[in-house]
Amino acid sequence: MSEIKKISFFKRLALIIKSFFKFWIYLFIASVLVVFLMRWINPIFSSIMIQRQIEAFLEGEFKFIKNSWIDYDDVSKYVPLALISAEDQNFPDHYGFDFEQIKKALKENTHRKRIRGASTISQQLSKNLFLWEGKSFIRKGVEAYFTLLIETLWDKKRIIEVYMNIIELGDMTFGVASASENYLKKDASKLSPSQAALIASVLPNPKRFQISRPSGYVRARQNWVLRQMNSLGGIEYLKSL
Repeated sequence: MSEIKKISFFKRLALIIKSFFKFWIYLFIASVLVVFLMRWINPIFSSIMIQRQIEAFLEGEFKFIKNSWIDYDDVSKYVPLALISAEDQNFPDHYGFDFEQIKKALKENTHRKRIRGASTISQQLSKNLFLWEGKSFIRKGVEAYFTLLIETLWDKKRIIEVYMNIIELGDMTFGVASASENYLKKDASKLSPSQAALIASVLPNPKRFQISRPSGYVRARQNWVLRQMNSLGGIEYLKSL
């Protein structure tokens, strides 16, 4: 290879490397900016909503996502309490990752058929808002990145507010306001402790469990969530957010 060709090759390589790093820097800046702005700007859709809408169209079902927003200050306070009781009781105290629960899950999963997860509300929010479904290491890594961004740039009230408005709670139904209206025929601001616990009880698998026709498992879980809500101290617990 001549000297001129060598120089040309290394110039192209340097340009490729520079472009590669520029791409990731711009992507990092864009992600930080988007998450920062979402501290005040409510998302009008989530990644999971888009996926469900595309799936419906591909299956020939021309129905649309149901999703309406309710502010944290307007929703029944039993709703965030029920969600935290059901999903992440250490929510006020961790920084996106509950390492104690992760250790417990790893230990338990060595001798159980049904894998127990240990995702926090912040992790689930990151996945539902920004990412795709799946269990690859790449997705988990990106999820961890967005979890740290959210925990750094938002406060806990904002995290639970966005979470309760984008979670999947039934067929093409997202957010507690839509679920409450569709399945309980009630405004989300007026939900009772029992109704809030029922909504939270379908979260392990909202495509399988139904708010409108709760199975024996969902009823048992609803009662468990109610006990946890009382054990945490009721809505006084939310003052720690």
